[in-house]
Amino acid sequence: MKWEGLAFTCLTKEKPYCLTVEFIQPTRAWRLCHTLMRLILPALTCFLLHSSFHLDHAASLPYFLEKTTFKGRVFMTHATKAIYKLLLSDYVKVSKVSVEDMLYDEQDILRSMDKIEVIDFHQTVEVNGIRFWCYTAGHVLGAAMFMVDIAGVRVLYTGDYSREEDRHLRAAELPQFSPDICIIESTYGVQLHQPRHVREKRFTDVIHNTISQGGRILIPAFALGRAQELLLILDEYWSNHPELHNIPIYYASPLAKRCMAVYQTYINAMNERIRSQFANSNPFDFKHISPLKSIENFDDVGPSVVMASPNGLQSGFSRQLFDKWCSDKKNACVIPGYVVEGTLAKTIINEPKEVTLMNGLTAPLNMQVHYISFSAHADFAQTSTFLKELMPPNIILVHGEANQMGRLKQKLITQFSDSNTKIISPKNCQSVEMYFNSEKMAKTIGRLAEKTPEIGETVRGLLVKKGFTYQIMAPDDLHVFSQLSTANINQRITIPYSGAFGVIKHRLKQIYESVESLVDEETEICTLRVHDKVTVKQDSDKHISLHWTSDPISDMVSDSIVSLVLNISREGPKLVIESEEMKSEENGKKVEKVIHALLVSLFGVVKLGENGKMVISVDGDVAHLDKETGDVDSENASLKDRVKMAYRRIQSAVKLIPLSES
Repeated sequence: MKWEGLAFTCLTKEKPYCLTVEFIQPTRAWRLCHTLMRLILPALTCFLLHSSFHLDHAASLPYFLEKTTFKGRVFMTHATKAIYKLLLSDYVKVSKVSVEDMLYDEQDILRSMDKIEVIDFHQTVEVNGIRFWCYTAGHVLGAAMFMVDIAGVRVLYTGDYSREEDRHLRAAELPQFSPDICIIESTYGVQLHQPRHVREKRFTDVIHNTISQGGRILIPAFALGRAQELLLILDEYWSNHPELHNIPIYYASPLAKRCMAVYQTYINAMNERIRSQFANSNPFDFKHISPLKSIENFDDVGPSVVMASPNGLQSGFSRQLFDKWCSDKKNACVIPGYVVEGTLAKTIINEPKEVTLMNGLTAPLNMQVHYISFSAHADFAQTSTFLKELMPPNIILVHGEANQMGRLKQKLITQFSDSNTKIISPKNCQSVEMYFNSEKMAKTIGRLAEKTPEIGETVRGLLVKKGFTYQIMAPDDLHVFSQLSTANINQRITIPYSGAFGVIKHRLKQIYESVESLVDEETEICTLRVHDKVTVKQDSDKHISLHWTSDPISDMVSDSIVSLVLNISREGPKLVIESEEMKSEENGKKVEKVIHALLVSLFGVVKLGENGKMVISVDGDVAHLDKETGDVDSENASLKDRVKMAYRRIQSAVKLIPLSES
């Protein structure tokens, strides 16, 4: 199995299968994206499993489906597919990448939707003999962990996951059995999240205090994911504090209404708390939060709370509001989750004195900046507990910054020091190879399974391989349990032969116990039935023919008969049937000639000695054969035995065959 960069690819001896791919965002790193695509080998990729809708997982999927040689299948959950379309369409519209550098357009996204197949949690799907199913991953709506079974080797890919239940999402499930390999995210390394109630109190305290001072609060967040979690917290807090009812909360995103419609659709995919609330009222029908389509529609008068995308403050609503508010010390910016290196959000966490605005000018950073993480990625406590409960023998760390991954690896090595656990943190594009030996087991089905065989009893049937599974079934059951069917192949071969048909019969009887003489009722042609498998017919004075129904034994018998007939015609002297009236002297001469010729064909140099014995020379060794008694004298014991055995068989073979026996 092999992992290359951000892609996880499984290589088997028969065919490579791409199981899941964590695509990079095709923005500034679009050239790297092209490189990774080439490493993934789209044309050889059989299928692709997609874990969540966030851009760092989904942004290159339209390109992979529409612009490469990929012809396989792609799977994701229902909610992920619904949000994928919204998020990617918005990404194309707001992206600052030039038209020439864009990897795809909105039409590519729409076409890719037709190629995406949906999978339910715990539903098992099989493609080319590989089985897979998914578990709830927490993190965001629809996020999935995939368990993949390849010839008995199980691989768990967590994707982004969280083992902590929040206000609307379930915690990631724990699979019921341990995988052979666990590929797990390492976003937070060895960091620990504060308890949830502590983070929520810090969050609401910062907002309440800022509003009390007449300030404005900017919350940069993804349009989908953590935004819904934070909106639930704010709406509940406002409901419990009547003094804040005149302070507006805005959800500023072009996707605001459509996002909420998706969340309202997939209520049943959320936790028990949300499902219980939905029985009485829609928890996502917020009482104190209003959507904001654009900054032009924003009446910026007095204190307010605005949640805007994107979360990194690179552009869009969140950046426009930041540039407008950053110089006022009464205002605050709350960073609610993980932010990527190189973004403005990451920069202001360190509270620089000045920032560069979108127009290129600099401005003082006077607003308060608070980093309160509600990120739905697992921290070290969740990761270590999850792995302790699973106890996989192989752990692959992915989806993390190099230093954090390194620290996590060392801490896990210490934690699993008592077990034989292998922990790997590969770099991008670094291959990791693992080899597994799995037992091959064939199951009997159909008629063969009706009776339990006794110990030592042989079970005969057809061995059928489908993917990585093996089944043994009766030939008559083949069309029932597979898409295959049986057929008989009747073969016929004609061989030139002008000798006596009785010679063939005589030779065959020396080889096979069952050689039956018959006469064809229609043509009255002499036939031989050999081993109850092959029929030999004398078609004419110059030809014979072989007829049989093809199977391994019949094919072998027919091959031996063909070889025997050709050898009679090519190597040995012609043996003809003599009449009983021929003199014994003539018979003796013919027999001597035949014996001499056959000995020559077997040993090479055969001469008549002075004492009437035959002298046989082979590689410098000499044997003397007495024709009358069959005794052999030779210093070479091996040669002596060979000559003695050959002479006995030749004598048996050259006995004249009476005409009546043919």
